[in-house]
Amino acid sequence: MAALCLEELLARAEQREAEPHRSVAVQKELELEFDLGNLLALDRNPPPSVPRAQRESRLRSLARDNTQLLVAQLWGLPAGRAEGATGPLVAQLPEPSYRLPREKPLPRPRPPTRWEQFARLKGIRRRKRTSLVWDEAAKQWRRRWGYERAGGDPARDWLIEVPAGADPHEDQFAKRLRDKREKVARNEFNRLRNIARGALPGRGLHPTGHQSRAELGRATQVARVSTASLGRFQPRLPKEPAAPPPRGGKKRHFQPLLGDLAAERSRQLELLRGLGSKKPPLDLTRAVNKQLREEDAQAAAGKGKKRGQRGKRGRQRPGGGKGPAGGKGKKGGAPRRRQQQRPAGRKRS
Repeated sequence: MAALCLEELLARAEQREAEPHRSVAVQKELELEFDLGNLLALDRNPPPSVPRAQRESRLRSLARDNTQLLVAQLWGLPAGRAEGATGPLVAQLPEPSYRLPREKPLPRPRPPTRWEQFARLKGIRRRKRTSLVWDEAAKQWRRRWGYERAGGDPARDWLIEVPAGADPHEDQFAKRLRDKREKVARNEFNRLRNIARGALPGRGLHPTGHQSRAELGRATQVARVSTASLGRFQPRLPKEPAAPPPRGGKKRHFQPLLGDLAAERSRQLELLRGLGSKKPPLDLTRAVNKQLREEDAQAAAGKGKKRGQRGKRGRQRPGGGKGPAGGKGKKGGAPRRRQQQRPAGRKRS
């Protein structure tokens, strides 16, 4: 037994040593079909019939050989250096031969912003500017925008010159801060408007700007919830009304899985007590009272109908107002009506 185990270990060690030194030349009975545009290789050779214990190793060997053939085809394509002479080597893939289905549809093109439309109309071309500029005050290259940009931060100036024609008693620092806030709010409004134009085709904002208050509010609301957080952390614009309450009602709150064991035990015991009790789930007293109320309501409705019909017949009596008892007018029928309305159990004196 020990000899067999030793021979098996030696065979595995030899196989591991031979794997890294396998040749890059792979022989196939049928040549593979390659689609280098999709990095696809089709093997038409029949699968080998091997025992079940050796199937995994055989499949790995087959995958290695096919990958080697695919890589050899890629090395035969024209290549070039990306990002200069020191960049990585990039191969130029040909057009794919097979059209593979997409998981999702093609994204819609982003609608142009108002500035892009204006630039296209006026023929303005966007020039690429570098991110670093020369700062004369610091005598060094600094960023064009952001922290420690060229020219310094004007908000940190300890002295501001009063412009000509301005009020000398006006606080220039407060005015600068107010102008900056208005500029930020205006840029944010333009950004939301551009998002709304793309989110609401046909109902969004147009370059003419002739929309009602309701349309502007709807477009702004859609643009607000179009962020990744659904507008939860989106700051509000100046004079923007409060957001409407969420639809769908109150969300259900489930009890935690791990928590108060005593409360969970009491809930389970109450449920079992209700299932094991002999008391019927239907409240008989409540059902009987409801049935009695319905019968009383029907009886009252029928009595009112009969009274109306009796009064109508009394008004249409023939014979100059004689009643059914042969009396004249109300005198003949009044004693009988009073006798009928007298409650039972009282004797007549």
